[in-house]
Amino acid sequence: MKVSNIKHAKLWTALAALGLLGACSTVDVSSGPGFAAADGLAVLPIANYTETPEAGQRVRSITQSLLYQKGFTNLQSYPQDETTDLLMAGSADRMQQQALEWARSSGARYALTGSVQEWRYKVGLDGEPAVGVTFHLVDVSNAAVVWSATGSRSGWSRSSLAGVGQTLIKEMLDPLSVK
Repeated sequence: MKVSNIKHAKLWTALAALGLLGACSTVDVSSGPGFAAADGLAVLPIANYTETPEAGQRVRSITQSLLYQKGFTNLQSYPQDETTDLLMAGSADRMQQQALEWARSSGARYALTGSVQEWRYKVGLDGEPAVGVTFHLVDVSNAAVVWSATGSRSGWSRSSLAGVGQTLIKEMLDPLSVK
């Protein structure tokens, strides 16, 4: 192998390693329960703990779409006023309790809820997208958490915020499947 080829190979290896550092993620997910096709799954509001308006609604929309693609066809969505953000509406805990009561009355077996901690472009020269999300799957009969996931991900400067969020949410939902 020529010396110039070795230098190029080392350069490409170093660039690839730097590229991997540009899109970092951390995900902690418990193993998911098995779902029967008939099991109802209610998607409840996602609390927004960010400064980004409607970040919880964005996460919820992406989550519902990905769950449907995974085979969860018996999905129900809490009828939330789309003009009200949970952070601005007051107590997220109170809203989650109301949503859980709605899930019980709708006949769902499980309810997916959670929060978004980060949904923004980082300030700086590159403006990298950064996302942080937490999910809890609750058995509506007793309000017990049967699955949870938390994750964060940042993208490259040319990545879209929604794309980084979708990639993270998809990875987090991976253990949930329909039998």
